[in-house]
Amino acid sequence: MTIADDIVTEIFRYNKALPEILSKAIKQKLGVSIGEFSEKSGIPASTLYKILSGERDPNLRTFRRIINTIREIECAETNKKRKFIAIVCSRGCLDVLEKATIKSGKDTFDIKEYAVTSMEEAIIAAIKAEQDGASALVCAPIVSSTVEKVVNIPVATIRPISSVARAVELVAKKVS
Repeated sequence: MTIADDIVTEIFRYNKALPEILSKAIKQKLGVSIGEFSEKSGIPASTLYKILSGERDPNLRTFRRIINTIREIECAETNKKRKFIAIVCSRGCLDVLEKATIKSGKDTFDIKEYAVTSMEEAIIAAIKAEQDGASALVCAPIVSSTVEKVVNIPVATIRPISSVARAVELVAKKVS
């Protein structure tokens, strides 16, 4: 669950007080100041301070802006932390992979493995990799044309004449 989901759950399911939950989320979990949050959300800092002190409850529009801003900040942080290229293929193919990271231009990508044993698993793994935040993915020729239709990230195909590492280098160039 995301920070925003946790806030909504704690408020509506467990009837917890917004000020304490929101303050902890902004300052500790997101690591931003109230001033920074105010700037990103467009909500005046004075309004945020009143909400956090319990002096005022936010209206629905303000609450939506708070939740959406938390999601934006969290998503930006996730994308910074999880810059990786997914490799979707059999365990045998993954076992010969020599690198855990790859550098392309000024970007460095971690390589995350998704071992599969069937075409169906490969398609599902490709979708999961995109949901996990993959910048791009590498997969076998038998599924690459289908995978390209279901994901919105660059896809490189493993060719029998080239290595997995070369395919990773190619896709890294696509996302740089």
